Amino acid sequence: MTHAGIEITADLVRDLLREQHPDLADLAIREVAGGWGNQMWRLGTDLAVRMQRMDPTPEFQLNERRWLPVLAPRLPLPVPTPVRSGEPSARFPKHWTVMTWVPGDPLDRSSISRGDHAADTLAGFLRALHVPASADAPVRGDRGGHPKTCADGFDRLFHAVVPDGLADDVRTVWDDAVAAPEWEGPPLWMHGDLHPANVVVSDGTLSGVIDFGDMSAGDPAWDLAAAWVILPAGAASRFFDAYAQADVGTIRRARGLAAMKSLFLLLMGRNGDLGLPGGKPGWGPAGRAALDRVLMG
Repeated sequence: MTHAGIEITADLVRDLLREQHPDLADLAIREVAGGWGNQMWRLGTDLAVRMQRMDPTPEFQLNERRWLPVLAPRLPLPVPTPVRSGEPSARFPKHWTVMTWVPGDPLDRSSISRGDHAADTLAGFLRALHVPASADAPVRGDRGGHPKTCADGFDRLFHAVVPDGLADDVRTVWDDAVAAPEWEGPPLWMHGDLHPANVVVSDGTLSGVIDFGDMSAGDPAWDLAAAWVILPAGAASRFFDAYAQADVGTIRRARGLAAMKSLFLLLMGRNGDLGLPGGKPGWGPAGRAALDRVLMG
């Protein structure tokens, strides 16, 4: 259900296609598990329909429509690219977008067995993405800045879900990130929300990156946190060697942000276990594994 109380069904998706893109309306439609802000429907074999669901504004879909066609051609992994726009109507008063389908299994429902390959692949992807952003690139107030700007958010997560016995170690990692120097380069393009549900895996390694609604300009440390949040244990060092663009201060900030992202995954997992709206039961184990990797260094 959306905030407006509208149930998104296959019939609704097909009706919208008939109204706005009738040449696509006869393709097979099936729901894709996962998603919260947006709901995904597979369309045929090569496309997907991204339906605005719980996101309160269309900002995230409009970001993808505007910027993914600019960024995608130079990225070395498949990413979803908008091909048609669906506009609000009497039938569905929210935005929806037809995008290319990125094959693979989301990492929150799969695993990486080829850690070195995945580390090199992620490093290559982020090297290609992390270039100076356009002057009119989106800027997000809740991410992209120095970790000290989100200290209140970290504290809320910390007090809510930090595992017993790990509080001092997690706090030490976070305090070190807060003490690290500021990013002194120009704002770089960032994915902004790299976690296990937003990357896909094939043959034991990363094969695509999805959900670019949070793409924005800022400190690349926000994406580099993926060295711990996404990659398996022991892969972070190889990742940073392959990325080859992060100084010590950036790595310190990235590690602290990885701790915060791990706590967020733990919170979403707990909410899922409690049956709360938006909760993701499978994210709890992923968050604990990521936090353990953060503490290993």
